Amino acid sequence: MNKMSKWYEPRHGSMAFWPRKRAKKEVQRIRSWPKVSTPILLGLAGYKVGMTKAMLIDDTESPSKGMEKREACTILEVPPVYVYGLRFYSEDAYGAKTVKEFYSEQAKKLNIKRISTVDEIKKFLEKEKISDVRALLFIDPSKTTIGRKRPQKFEVAIGGDDINKKLEYALSIFGKEIKPSDVFKEGEYVDVTAVTKGKGWQGPVKRFGVHKQRRKATGKIRHVGTLGQWHPARVLYTVPMAGQMGFHRRTEYNKRILKIGDAKELTQEGGFKNYGIVKNAYILIKGSIPGPAKRLIRIRKAVRAKVKEVKKPKLINVG
Repeated sequence: MNKMSKWYEPRHGSMAFWPRKRAKKEVQRIRSWPKVSTPILLGLAGYKVGMTKAMLIDDTESPSKGMEKREACTILEVPPVYVYGLRFYSEDAYGAKTVKEFYSEQAKKLNIKRISTVDEIKKFLEKEKISDVRALLFIDPSKTTIGRKRPQKFEVAIGGDDINKKLEYALSIFGKEIKPSDVFKEGEYVDVTAVTKGKGWQGPVKRFGVHKQRRKATGKIRHVGTLGQWHPARVLYTVPMAGQMGFHRRTEYNKRILKIGDAKELTQEGGFKNYGIVKNAYILIKGSIPGPAKRLIRIRKAVRAKVKEVKKPKLINVG
């Protein structure tokens, strides 16, 4: 007697990203930062230009070590970024709480009128007990060709083990412009946070990758065969159904910076597709990055860095 084997198959659509709903805002908040001993800004932001290719010497431990290799990479344009304020925190039994914020002259571009000086901040620090300080930055997209005019602001943590050194560094960058080379190095690994390309309302076949039904199955083809078991007597959230696809917040770890350069080095005739001409400093990152062109991309120092030693890549050419 032949016994029919039972068919097993993994579920369609990963449950690692749930709920699959639209991101609340384009400028995403970063909640965790790496621990760095030296006082330095731990993140930055830029606008996604598009992808290109780069020829470089393979410096990994792969069988192609020492050979010429062509890699797909992504260009991020970094227009002027300014430290328009400092935010001070104090720690208690319930966690960190904001004590006070101080704003520099650059905050006038954000219509903030409460401007402070470094001397006023020092007088405040003599009275208050501070546990942490973070920098308030904004990026000026009007210096690019993407068409956006209003600055986009975000908070960045400051590294360091000693709070006094962190405060000293924070005061040194108060109101100044930050360049990519001030934060990152070529060859360093970073984490990238962005909002993916939006695809609107999609059915379960495209959204989760379920199989299409046969021709005579209830007269429908692009739908799920079942909404789940009888008990519990309700439709579970794990059932693949139609809904929002894309425009989700995603973080990708350990992206390597291949180059930090000036716009004059990019010789793309007529500019890049769907973006335009790069006018400012740029960061060349190995591999792909979430989101469409012109979207804000947040970068931070890697929290799960597997490679401790930073080796500068040996680039031959870009493009």
